[in-house]
Amino acid sequence: MPGLPLLRPWARQAQTARHCHSTSIPSTLSTHRVQFFHVRVAGPLPKAVALPSPERQAASPCGPSRRLVLLEGALAAVAGLLTGSQSSHAALVRFPADQLNNRYFLVRAGESYNESVGEPLTNPVWKTSEKHGLSDLGKQQVLLGLVPELERLGACGDGCWLWPSITQNAYQTAEVVAYQLGIGRSRIVPEYSFLDARGLGALETLRLEEAHQAVAAGDLLDADWRPPKGTDGTPHESSQDVVVRMRQALSITETQYFGEDVLFVSPDSDCLSVLQAAVLGVDLRNHRRFAFRPGEVRPLLLSTEAFDASPLSFSCPDPPRCTRAAS
Repeated sequence: MPGLPLLRPWARQAQTARHCHSTSIPSTLSTHRVQFFHVRVAGPLPKAVALPSPERQAASPCGPSRRLVLLEGALAAVAGLLTGSQSSHAALVRFPADQLNNRYFLVRAGESYNESVGEPLTNPVWKTSEKHGLSDLGKQQVLLGLVPELERLGACGDGCWLWPSITQNAYQTAEVVAYQLGIGRSRIVPEYSFLDARGLGALETLRLEEAHQAVAAGDLLDADWRPPKGTDGTPHESSQDVVVRMRQALSITETQYFGEDVLFVSPDSDCLSVLQAAVLGVDLRNHRRFAFRPGEVRPLLLSTEAFDASPLSFSCPDPPRCTRAAS
């Protein structure tokens, strides 16, 4: 037409490309995006996200926007994951537990050098010290007691996974067990924090037996009782603190393996006795009913009752002092 500039083919293509790249996402898509994340919390997830019709996309000189296609795929993937998660089991193990994916054996490591001389060492900086290595008695406890008992219990018949704390006596115990039972070293999974000995805080200044007696007396008072805090950074943990990290360790192996034998090897007794009490639903103040001797192994016993996820209701005749529970 006269008066209009004549565009060459390559110029028209460039103009169309500029138009395509500058095209923003339609406002309807933005609305649906906000609605999608709102529905995620308030109600059922939509099965699909409404996008411009194929006719509208075909009429566009650019076809479907690249940004639009990528966003559609991302939203569909997220919707699928969130919808599927509604029927999946929680990854975090809940206590009491009446069913687990694997069979577990709780192992207390053989006696260490520091235990043989009555010296408590629960500060993590000592975990790889030679003081934590197996004593002569500890080696006998593993070779003559632990290994035969594992065979009697039928553990590791088809192989197993050993999860020891990196504390020296626990890791050395796992190495001896693996060698004696013909288990490859690739099946030893060092655990760096969850299976550590319970932190004694300022009680590390006492003799080992005195420290254990003080902790036992405090545990009977309250599951939240902690030893006094020290000045050198040594953890001072309650029974509830120990449950938190032992739940983490169990949850990891439950989501990593299925139908396997798993051995938790801890340098002390409290980690194992607290875990056993929690799985059974026993009051943590009484966890010492399940105490372990050095070099002892026992299968993890499961509860006869599953975790009750139903909400609880309580009557409160004199708020905020609620003293009477109602069904």
